[in-house]
Amino acid sequence: MIAFLGIDYGTGGAKGCIIDLEGNVLGYVFEEYPIITLKPDWSEHDPQLYWKIACRIISGCIEQAKIMPVEIKGVAVSCALPSMVMIDSEGNPVNNAYNLMDRRAKSEVEWIRENIGEKEVFNITANRLDDHHSAVNLMWEKNNRPDFFKRIHKAFSISSFINFKLTDAIAEAHQCACFTGAYNILERKYDKDLIERLGLGADLFCKTHYAEEIIGEVSKKASDETGLAPGTPVVAGQADFTASCIASGVIDVGDIQSNLGTCGNFGVIHRDTDFIYEMITWGFTVGEKDTYITAATTTTGGMLLRYIRDVFSQLEVAAENSFGISSYELLDMQAEKALPGSDGLIILPFLTGERTPIWDSYAKAVVFGLSLNHNRSHFLRAAMEGVAYAMYDSLKYFVNKKVKINFPLVMHEGGAKSNIWRQIITDVFNVPTVLTKRKTGAPFGDAILAGVATGHFKDYAMCKQWAEYINMLEPIEKNHKKYMQYFEIYKEIYMHIKQDYRKLARLRDLD
Repeated sequence: MIAFLGIDYGTGGAKGCIIDLEGNVLGYVFEEYPIITLKPDWSEHDPQLYWKIACRIISGCIEQAKIMPVEIKGVAVSCALPSMVMIDSEGNPVNNAYNLMDRRAKSEVEWIRENIGEKEVFNITANRLDDHHSAVNLMWEKNNRPDFFKRIHKAFSISSFINFKLTDAIAEAHQCACFTGAYNILERKYDKDLIERLGLGADLFCKTHYAEEIIGEVSKKASDETGLAPGTPVVAGQADFTASCIASGVIDVGDIQSNLGTCGNFGVIHRDTDFIYEMITWGFTVGEKDTYITAATTTTGGMLLRYIRDVFSQLEVAAENSFGISSYELLDMQAEKALPGSDGLIILPFLTGERTPIWDSYAKAVVFGLSLNHNRSHFLRAAMEGVAYAMYDSLKYFVNKKVKINFPLVMHEGGAKSNIWRQIITDVFNVPTVLTKRKTGAPFGDAILAGVATGHFKDYAMCKQWAEYINMLEPIEKNHKKYMQYFEIYKEIYMHIKQDYRKLARLRDLD
């Protein structure tokens, strides 16, 4: 038996799977972990938990697969980005890890805007200046926790931290480096001048590697803790969205995929270097030296439904715990009772600020038009529609840029499993959509990467063969027309209260 292991760390949980040479999933494990919000705009994880969960996931996958550890010929890890784990010279985490919803570094962003300039940052990185990039968060650490900052030896992504724990190698994937806010995407290296102007040292960042490069082997210590065989090759890895693209057969220029995980996003593969200013761009795994993926991301996609589940849906959670019925399916059933447009209820889904295309870290969620005739069904549907509006707001930039797009839109993972949510997105976008039949997601793409990197797969061609699409949905024209009327109001609401977000932030800071 020849097998490969893939592991993916999202914002809300981690999952792993083992596959064989035919793409059969031999083992799959998922585990949620808490998002720590100690203060407004902070969003963290316990980095010690990352490794504990990795050990449980790996051992669980091996047990399910019923294979010998030595039969696993390669390991690849991906993660949600931006993310940042800080370690000291002994390899121990310094403070909690940052995840992509953290918005604390606003004053650092303002300093960069005034002293360096947004356009200069974009010209180097092909990404917008924002307060969640690693370099900006390191500036915050230096300004606000100088004693802890002095202890930081290296800062890298979650996946690179797991690779470090597996191999003792300090390395960063090229794709992950694209999210630091200090990486030259065309030259494939950190911009030392920019890093110095930010008041940081280039030695805080790690040497970068392409996704397929083997950066080390599983150590004896990691073997004892995970059950993997010592000497198993570990590759540099990739971004979680890229991994899910590979898993769903989205590998050619023009292919488009959407995930509804913690964030709501979609991305298009391209080779054109006329990057879209309002979007997010990084290297793509297939043809990584000259191929990119540009993505749109609303910060709270599936997280909005998770928030509603955790805070307002105790009955549904109790039903899941008692009877095994998915709490999300129960929420879907309620949302289906409301008509398109939610009878005039509009939700702006900005629970933790917003990324593309408005890039407003001050933004917060808004419920607009709530009246006595609205019930739980309207609220749930309006939340789903709000995420669809936020994503559609970005799609217009791709259309205006005349980006090559191969529809249908492939939907994968998270909230995409919801039939009603997929139909809402189909209608708002006014394009056909399909769902991937396989639900293992990003770790399946990581396992494929491990197979290619170790030479057991010739290339990624099998991704298209293994991808099976189901439940094609066509847009309903009358729904699209109605949604466009509501979308116009959605946009106007944001523009009307944009400055009020800042007033609220100032007031909250005084409390």
